[in-house]
Amino acid sequence: MGMGLLASRAMRPTASSLLNSQNPRSLFFLGRAVSSTPELQNPEQSAAAQAQPEPTPDLPPRTPVAGARVHFPKLEDAIEVFVDGYPVKIPKGMTVLQACEVAGVDIPRFCYHSRLSIAGNCRMCLVEVEKSPKPVASCAMPALPGMKIKTDTPLAKKAREGVMEFLLMNHPLDCPICDQGGECDLQDQSMAFGSDRGRFTEMKRSVVDKNLGPLVKTVMTRCIQCTRCVRFATEVAGVEDLGMLGRGSGEEIGTYVEKLMTSELSGNVIDICPVGALTSKPFAFKARNWELKGTESIDVTDAVGSNIRIDSRGPEVMRIVPRLNEDINEEWISDKTRFCYDGLKRQRLNDPMIRGADGRFKPVSWRDALAVVAEIAHQVKPEEIVGIAGQLSDAESMMALKDFLNKLGSNNVWCERNGMFADADLRSGYLMNTSIAELEKADVFLLVGTQPRVEAAMVNARIRKTVRATHAKVGYVGPPADLNYDHQHLGTGPQTLVEIAEGRHFFSSALLNAKNPVIIVGAGLFNRKDKDTIFSSVETIAKKANVVRSDWNGLNVLLLSAAQAAALDLGLVPESEKCLESAKFIYLMGSDDANLEKIPDDAFVVYQGHHGDQSVYRANVILPASAFSEKEGTYENTEGCTQQTMPAVPTVGDARDDWKIIRALSEVAGVRLPYDTIGAIRSRIKTVAPNLLHVDEREPATFSTSLKPQSTHEMSSEPFATAVENFYMTDSITRASKIMAQCSALLLKK
Repeated sequence: MGMGLLASRAMRPTASSLLNSQNPRSLFFLGRAVSSTPELQNPEQSAAAQAQPEPTPDLPPRTPVAGARVHFPKLEDAIEVFVDGYPVKIPKGMTVLQACEVAGVDIPRFCYHSRLSIAGNCRMCLVEVEKSPKPVASCAMPALPGMKIKTDTPLAKKAREGVMEFLLMNHPLDCPICDQGGECDLQDQSMAFGSDRGRFTEMKRSVVDKNLGPLVKTVMTRCIQCTRCVRFATEVAGVEDLGMLGRGSGEEIGTYVEKLMTSELSGNVIDICPVGALTSKPFAFKARNWELKGTESIDVTDAVGSNIRIDSRGPEVMRIVPRLNEDINEEWISDKTRFCYDGLKRQRLNDPMIRGADGRFKPVSWRDALAVVAEIAHQVKPEEIVGIAGQLSDAESMMALKDFLNKLGSNNVWCERNGMFADADLRSGYLMNTSIAELEKADVFLLVGTQPRVEAAMVNARIRKTVRATHAKVGYVGPPADLNYDHQHLGTGPQTLVEIAEGRHFFSSALLNAKNPVIIVGAGLFNRKDKDTIFSSVETIAKKANVVRSDWNGLNVLLLSAAQAAALDLGLVPESEKCLESAKFIYLMGSDDANLEKIPDDAFVVYQGHHGDQSVYRANVILPASAFSEKEGTYENTEGCTQQTMPAVPTVGDARDDWKIIRALSEVAGVRLPYDTIGAIRSRIKTVAPNLLHVDEREPATFSTSLKPQSTHEMSSEPFATAVENFYMTDSITRASKIMAQCSALLLKK
């Protein structure tokens, strides 16, 4: 027992001495009030005093909480409510809590989350409503016309104080050792709305921690049973892994059977947990959030371009968390995006290196390395020079690479995963024309050779959201896959597309009757020989089902990597399909998935990149480059929205930005490129693809199928292949990550 508690008990008068006292006022000490505010001793009188009508002064306009926006589908559906005397117009169907947010009043909450269903079980959001006999839970109460809501009355304060006291009753005093400290809702709301003491003196209950896998750390004694994680897993992630067990004080969150949380979005429960019950396992005890420097950036591990914040301390990336972007990733990110950061410090290339006669690499100066590369480049014929950009390349470096090879006389430059995709003339042929946000308006989906759950997890989450909300039909053509929503597996190969195009398949009627049909073609088809025939079949289906109209474009291509869209916009398309087999000088700019078997044994290979990955074993010269977290670069996502990464940490060793290396090499080689700054190279990009300078804007593609030449290839009967074999390891950063290795070992076990 603490000394302070003993002292307070010694000083407190006993009940018998108070009863024997002649002073009637001393009787008030028997029921010790938690708060010392005089109005709270008699809330009925204060409520009656406030009920008297007051003249309404001219109130200044208020700013909605967190930029909350109100959309009125129909003007006649608008209703007016009064929040603390302030009139506010809201659409019919909004809750009292949402009305308060629009009026600029922030209501405390634990269980309520704007993207999850309403649970109403924490009772922290209690407010007073006129003519209601007791406080109401504002998150679950619909706002009614003329409703008078009071958020700051003594009764509402007293109710919140009582709820907070109950929540803290079993909550451990772990704040000094809790990773949520400093960004904890329970801490903040206890300070703002709680009491200065608690009356609970019994033993606190404790709960056994659960093993949810290598990503999420659990300390379940801290859990306040808000059920946010249960609702997220069920509604957004689409896995029934978490649930509530027991009742009363024995209630706890857990998995029904001993199993790991297998969703590709599981890390988001860390963000939505309001306390320290679910925290990041790799980040545990590494840093406090006030020690970190946040840098707003873009994710490059897939083609979605999720908005992220990179938190760093000194030269090291400590964690990656999502940023809100309603049009792209809402407020979620995939586990690969969130946890690949430890790959940024492993297997990094620090110095320029040249392979010696004994086959070993030796570090050299930049001057020597560039001189060797420039000398070899001039010894080969222009048609024997090939450049391949990697899947993490930014637009500036790809522009520099293309200009450099063009000056050497070669036009054989492309981006990996685009393969020999020769049709870069029409942007509609390689972009998601519907846009990610507009997918929510679709009522029928046809997925062709794509598995969005592993290729673009945030696009898959958007499709699942649509299927849950509107019961949209999903047809899937490709290898068997688990898409975590109801879908019909129509077939495995292109023959199914022919049947749908000719109207012989049962899914044809669903497409014809759809109001807003969407067809999504996977970029894994780019490497097939019969890709043109497949695309013409898809366009036939699109014409018959009226997929492309003036007010709707439902024909989409889902790309796989961050560099693909910008590469095709900049015209990185090879002249001949067999150029790699006959090449003598190959420049790999971060390309690790190129087919090394096709490269001739006598070819000279330059590898410019940030990780010692697969292509390093074939390289003759290595030039170290900076990763996406260390440079300013422009990326275009699969829907055609241009975004930029920002440097969060300094570069490693003697590494340089990709475009700067190529610019220096061009000068040594005697074909100097005409730009010295990132501004100048962007001016050059403006002449080729001006849409890449419209940052944070989506440039829609003009659509026309009539310009496409007819395909001469026969359609193959070969079934569609899986484009992404291992979700957790798709590029050089994720392959170097220890966390991703643990995930693929534990979570991909069949």
